[in-house]
Amino acid sequence: MKKFFISFLGALAGIWFSLLLAMIGFIIVITAAVASSGSQGSVDIKKHSILRLDLSGVILDTQPKLNFMSVVRGEEKGAQILSEITGSIIAAATDDRIDGIAIECAGADAGLSQRSAIVEALRKFKEKAPGKWVYAYGDAYTQGDYYIASVADSLFLNPVGQVDLHGLSSTTLFFRNLLEKIGVEVQVVKVGTYKSAVEPFILDNMSEPSREQQQLYLGNIWQTIASSIADARGVSEAEVNKWADEFIFTKDPKDYPQMKVVDALTYRHEYDDRLTALTEAKKVDDLEYVSTSTYAKNNDLSKVGDGKGAEIAVLYACGDITDESGDGIVASEMVPQIMKLIDNEDIDALIMYVNSPGGSAFASEQIWEALQQFKKVTGKPFYVSMADYAASGGYYISCGADKIYAQPVTLTGSIGIFGMIPNGKRLLNDKLGINTGTVKTNANGNFPSLMEPMTPAQMAAMQGYVERGYELFTKRCAEGRNIPQDSIKKIGEGRVWDGSEALKLGLVDKLGGLDTALADMAAQLNVESYTVTVYPDAKQKWYAPLLEAGADFKASLVRDELGEMASLYDTLRRVKGMSTLQCRMDFVDVSL
Repeated sequence: MKKFFISFLGALAGIWFSLLLAMIGFIIVITAAVASSGSQGSVDIKKHSILRLDLSGVILDTQPKLNFMSVVRGEEKGAQILSEITGSIIAAATDDRIDGIAIECAGADAGLSQRSAIVEALRKFKEKAPGKWVYAYGDAYTQGDYYIASVADSLFLNPVGQVDLHGLSSTTLFFRNLLEKIGVEVQVVKVGTYKSAVEPFILDNMSEPSREQQQLYLGNIWQTIASSIADARGVSEAEVNKWADEFIFTKDPKDYPQMKVVDALTYRHEYDDRLTALTEAKKVDDLEYVSTSTYAKNNDLSKVGDGKGAEIAVLYACGDITDESGDGIVASEMVPQIMKLIDNEDIDALIMYVNSPGGSAFASEQIWEALQQFKKVTGKPFYVSMADYAASGGYYISCGADKIYAQPVTLTGSIGIFGMIPNGKRLLNDKLGINTGTVKTNANGNFPSLMEPMTPAQMAAMQGYVERGYELFTKRCAEGRNIPQDSIKKIGEGRVWDGSEALKLGLVDKLGGLDTALADMAAQLNVESYTVTVYPDAKQKWYAPLLEAGADFKASLVRDELGEMASLYDTLRRVKGMSTLQCRMDFVDVSL
């Protein structure tokens, strides 16, 4: 009896301890939510203020859902929203309270298209407000920050700082030898010579088609960036490439002004004195800064003009495309959202913002069909604005739009399909000493099996399945782009294109970001004022973050433990959650 009571009390203590942890988590989440809402209070923006563009921390496409682990780590505080940054910059051009923009460069974590959108917004600011100024300062400029900062009228660097320019690259991890060592074979069926997303699992090096396509789009993207920097700094593109080739970050900073890399070397207090002279502030302490996030929260950036001309819905589709669950584009959530937009009589048009490397072919088809229903039932215009990626499944869901916009640095296309089925027979038999016995009523009763290789008949059936998927994919693209299907197949083959090449091929209609798409949509609607409404709403039930906290906590611990190898863990985790048939581009990360 004594042991029973001890066990009982131990179990009870465990339950109470778990409840205590849950309560603490609940308090943290609620506190974070309240703090977040409280931070949106009104702030008096004074005359002669300076809009501060802080290039540090993470820049996200849209407001994320509240994440338990991010709150615990304090990461939520550092995230900035792209639309708030670009919207604030453009609005500040006609705001008499803002004298100019100060860009603070401290190593922002942002995608290529996000940086391009900020560059585009800064150029619009300078066009709209030629009497205002844009200054930039950094103790050290990363390549990505320099791309943005180069647009400034004047670029300042700490006298012992550095500027890093080195060009672009992408690195692919190949797991074939590892899989062979542990006794796992990845059986692949695919359509598309350039469909290289499967290569890491079946090759030990990059194929020539993969290298060819990467060399082309990396070269084109870098040319776009180098040309932008060259134009802004008043040098040739060849000179920018010389900077990149000659380890400019190792040069003596004293040489930078003469090379036109920067305009002047100044310490922070000297830079602050310069800003003071540009405003009516009597001393540095009197400078009035307003961050882009604060500016956005105190100005209704969703409205252009009085906002009454039209209501344009912007639907964000970001992340991997999955059927039922995930953090990205989940078809079971996205399709009902589109159906609600069909029934929403208040909206006059739809723009879908796509930042996705693709995913489930089935989910992509469901989302494509729902968007076609939007066009058919409502008769309202539908545009797509592409961000860093809108490839494979990301292009699938985009191809039916009336107009498609992409940045020159966008990766798109990758029109192809593949399927992967692991075979762990050797792992079980030879490595672990496990044998299996199977009873089945039909020849394929246990298909697909992770413990046996596919038979020739099964492999042929799967290949036919993939080819039918490719036929449907290319048909959707042909119909959406009004291009013969045979022509789509020629530029398909799973090949990834940058935005500039995609424009030449007819895969997109115009180069530009979301702001360009919105302006063109307003012109089509024949309105000068409009309101932008964002979907889906980032708000969520209060208990949702707690339900997800367990998985987030486990994944966070694993990543911390793996350190630099965390990318391998993330890749394998993604593969584990894949459906059989995939519309997905390569596992490559192109960043500045």
